[in-house]
Amino acid sequence: MSPELEALVRGEAPAEAEARLAFWRAATGGLAAPDAAVELRLAADIVALYGKVPAERLRARRGSMLVRAASALRAAESPAPQGLRRAAGPADFSRSGLQVPFAGFFSTEVFDLRFRRFDGTQSPVLSREVFIGADAVTVLPWDPVRDRVLVVEQIRTGPLARGEANPWQLEPVAGRIDAGETPEQAARREALEEAGLVLGPLEKVAEYYPTTSAFSEYLYSYVAPCDLPDGAAGVFGLAEEAEDIRGHLVDFADLVARMDAGELGNAPMILTLHWLIRHRDRLRAEAAATGGGRSAI
Repeated sequence: MSPELEALVRGEAPAEAEARLAFWRAATGGLAAPDAAVELRLAADIVALYGKVPAERLRARRGSMLVRAASALRAAESPAPQGLRRAAGPADFSRSGLQVPFAGFFSTEVFDLRFRRFDGTQSPVLSREVFIGADAVTVLPWDPVRDRVLVVEQIRTGPLARGEANPWQLEPVAGRIDAGETPEQAARREALEEAGLVLGPLEKVAEYYPTTSAFSEYLYSYVAPCDLPDGAAGVFGLAEEAEDIRGHLVDFADLVARMDAGELGNAPMILTLHWLIRHRDRLRAEAAATGGGRSAI
């Protein structure tokens, strides 16, 4: 254990130091994180819940907590531009009183928030609830020569919980970014798992929150120019995750028509397709100049 990690885990109260250390050890099960930065962030998340959540409950969630820790590090290391919006700093907001009323694959956090209002005064203390997700990727395989796209179809619990009569969705390949992975590595791994594709270079579409009001998930979306011959689509997915994912090869114009008709009912699919509409001519010209797609099946 590094001195920095030990100081973080033990805290500043000598009377609690040994108990906090025992709590951290029980929560981690003695397993190390992929790197020192993730280890420190994970430890900070664990000790913040000391006395609030049983250690065995955190140990059962270690995988999700590692992903959450890595997501927090990416957020801190890559701040978005702040030209038009407020150039905010630590003095502009504060968060305290963290509670975790639910912690499973996802978790829910409740905390008190105060912030500096646009008139310069402080807001009252506000209780806020946030659904905690992880950073994730989406990638849309597209053949610039044949001008067709591979989309995947699977049952989704979000539409099911809302009350949709048909909870199957047409989407890009997608999945969360594991601790120790870059977004690009996660996109390639998910493409192999969900569509049987080995991807080459990726075209970045955007990185964004699908919604900002009460959900922490953050997406990195890509288009993957590649070869999609007849027979490229199939049924894939990891058996250990009970995935049942069917691929569809769809002509670009047909997919746009389906979007306009409302059949593509999720933000990453719609956003990525609009990006491809804007950049398709450029990418097709580049593909023609280099001899076609850039991945193998």
